Amino acid sequence: MRTHHLAAIDLGASSGRVMLATFTRHDTDPAATLTLKEIHRFPNNLMHVDGHEIWDLDALEKHILEGLNRLDASGVQLDGIGIDTWGVDYVLLDEQGQRVGLPVSYRDNRTEGVMARMEQQLSREAIYQKTGIQFMPFNTLYQLRALSEQQPDVVKKAAHLLMIPDYFLYRLTGKLNQEYTNASTTQMLNISTGDWDDELLKLAGVPRHWMTKPSQPGNSPGLWHSPRGRSVPVFSVATHDTASAVVAAPLTGTHSAYISSGTWSLMGIESPKAFNHAGALHDNVTNEGGINGSYRVLRNIMGLWLFQRVCRELNIQDLPSLITLAKNVPPFTYLINPNEDRFINPTSMVDAIREACEQAGEPVPNSPAELARCIFDSLAMLYRQVSVQLATLQGEPLRDIHIVGGGSQNQFLNQLCADTCQVNVSAGPVEASTLGNIGCQLMALGAVKDAAEFRRIVATNFEQRHYLPRIHEDFPIHWRRFQALCHANEELAV
Repeated sequence: MRTHHLAAIDLGASSGRVMLATFTRHDTDPAATLTLKEIHRFPNNLMHVDGHEIWDLDALEKHILEGLNRLDASGVQLDGIGIDTWGVDYVLLDEQGQRVGLPVSYRDNRTEGVMARMEQQLSREAIYQKTGIQFMPFNTLYQLRALSEQQPDVVKKAAHLLMIPDYFLYRLTGKLNQEYTNASTTQMLNISTGDWDDELLKLAGVPRHWMTKPSQPGNSPGLWHSPRGRSVPVFSVATHDTASAVVAAPLTGTHSAYISSGTWSLMGIESPKAFNHAGALHDNVTNEGGINGSYRVLRNIMGLWLFQRVCRELNIQDLPSLITLAKNVPPFTYLINPNEDRFINPTSMVDAIREACEQAGEPVPNSPAELARCIFDSLAMLYRQVSVQLATLQGEPLRDIHIVGGGSQNQFLNQLCADTCQVNVSAGPVEASTLGNIGCQLMALGAVKDAAEFRRIVATNFEQRHYLPRIHEDFPIHWRRFQALCHANEELAV
């Protein structure tokens, strides 16, 4: 019998956790068992400092060490540690390895107008041809241009750029590393070479010496030395949390799509090739890096962030009761385009939703249940839109969708997804990013052959729920309403 104990540090935009995975396989039996145990869960709250929304990296590091130290004190002999986080955000270090400037969040407003100005210097088509990455105003490319324009003194002091998971790997090991899947979210990586694009770096005001060629997932840049004197390899896994989630998603082929559902909903397919042609650009599809040379061909959808913000503003604690009330609201009465920029970080999400409906000439939701129903119906409609775009891209219809992550626990939204997309939907595992993090470590250790084998192990050891599509007779009418709404948003953006 072979047993591996592995720690996964999984940081999301609203919370983080340190998890212990135990993987056991008998030499005479190919079946394997995989279990997860939560060691430490903690909040991830933005701070407002010097007029900016920033991450509290010191608090996050303290929590990470608390979780690892608990494992160390328990006597568990770890075989590895992996870290995954959200994308696009970065940390700057000086020559001595100390932080320079503020760790500003992608939800900060410093990038307003930056994307449009940069497109006057290098066209949208040229940027997309280079990167294959969808245009979002908070991409690292625009964050760095905003920094170079607004704080050139910070640029002069910096010597290294690290994405958020690479920064925490550095804090644990003292080693610098730039990992590929997270680097691909920056919109500065050349899709043909897998290395940083010099023209885009220059456009952003980034010195080339900040960057090293990104490494593929699976290497171990350094060791974490525990208080008890143990030396544990820290693996550079698929450090973008969606990349890790896809590793654990029970995909079975090109007909399968995934939705990594949480604060964001990342909906896509796993593909051996990228799509950076005009049609993909029109749909604003992104081609982020996956493991083993694959691409995560997907679209970012604003996700349950809207619901989280509404509940926070209205001080609603009992979410299941609110979802039950939302079920009783007539379907598709209220619709918005969840991906409008106005929903990124409004002063009031409730007001932003109501204003969007009013400006579009749509019915305006008033009660908490109506607001929730508006969000869920609109997300499901956007899932359908993206599923159509993905099927068109690959020239093959989607036959099933696998929803993973914390949002997979929302059974009402899962059923709406099946209904709007008219395909079978499975939901689970919940801790997909953590599991994918563990899967990358197991593959690096040679304990698991590849992603296909790991997905079979996950499917065997973690429960899934299944949803069959239902037909709403008046759905075509509401679908046309939603399409017209999105088209009107596109025209306004132009």
